[in-house]
Amino acid sequence: MHVYTTGQWVLLFFFYCFCGWVWESCYVSVCQRRWVNRGFLNGPLLPIYGFGAIIILFATLPVEDNLYLVWLFGMLAATALEYITGAAMEALFKVRYWDYSKHRFQLNGHICLSSSIAWGFFSIFLVRFLHPPIGRLLLDIPSWCVDPLALVLTAVFTVDVVRSVQAAMDLREVLMRVTEENEELRRLAKRAEVAAAFAEDDLRRFRAKTALDAHLLRERVEAERKTAEAAHQARKLRRRELEEARIQGREQAKLEILDTISEALERGKARLESMAEDSAASGRDELAEALERIRDYRAAIRTRKAGAHRAALRLLRDNPTAKARDFGEALETLRNLIRK
Repeated sequence: MHVYTTGQWVLLFFFYCFCGWVWESCYVSVCQRRWVNRGFLNGPLLPIYGFGAIIILFATLPVEDNLYLVWLFGMLAATALEYITGAAMEALFKVRYWDYSKHRFQLNGHICLSSSIAWGFFSIFLVRFLHPPIGRLLLDIPSWCVDPLALVLTAVFTVDVVRSVQAAMDLREVLMRVTEENEELRRLAKRAEVAAAFAEDDLRRFRAKTALDAHLLRERVEAERKTAEAAHQARKLRRRELEEARIQGREQAKLEILDTISEALERGKARLESMAEDSAASGRDELAEALERIRDYRAAIRTRKAGAHRAALRLLRDNPTAKARDFGEALETLRNLIRK
């Protein structure tokens, strides 16, 4: 077994990152019937494959002459890496970028038996067929340029990681904000229903105008209609315009809901102000507080720019199977903005 230098291990890491990106991007693109720049990073690298290949080589090269041990050690090492990476990314970013929950013999959706078995056979393929010629090519690279090349690639990779982590954090913030806004709208709508009923408004008509779920459904229908109308145009040139139009439409729908809620609260407050009883004072205070929250909420929506969503939407576009266990509704709302 050849003992590689640190620089050579780094080059091997990036090579297998690239191989993993080619495989995943081609596979997902075929499934989606469109090109998908698969992965977490912007560049053509998938670190999970790079780390997986390196850890498999570390675990199996000492026993490369025994295929059974190669299969076993490679399976265990890669499965451990897959579980740790998946759990860490979900804990940090609140999004599950791969999910085995529907597979048999799975653990927390991060690993499953079929995937682990596949890792074992991949380990045999890597050690016996793929890595030997790659290792020989690596040894042909002049030693004086191995470390500089590894350093340059590491610097570029680090910049990409930092930007991609920021994008993932942006996606997490967008998911959390959309979820909180939806819940706040529902709470305000419930409070306004009481005020509307007290003011003898038509409660059924009010609910129809303020139902957030109805707005979300209309968003989806409108998004699909716009997409169908724009299908004959150049997809790449029109995609950003369509996404921004959908984002603005979604924000406008929220403003319309807030306007309707605000009107109902104002009528309820006016009715309470005409009453002199002390019992009406607390109700007036509650409505005034709700109106203040609506004003702040409306101001925040109007100052929000569509560009804040772009990095988050890019991640969702490149990871079409991503899931968010605690933010399912918010994730589906964002997916409606990028549907083709």
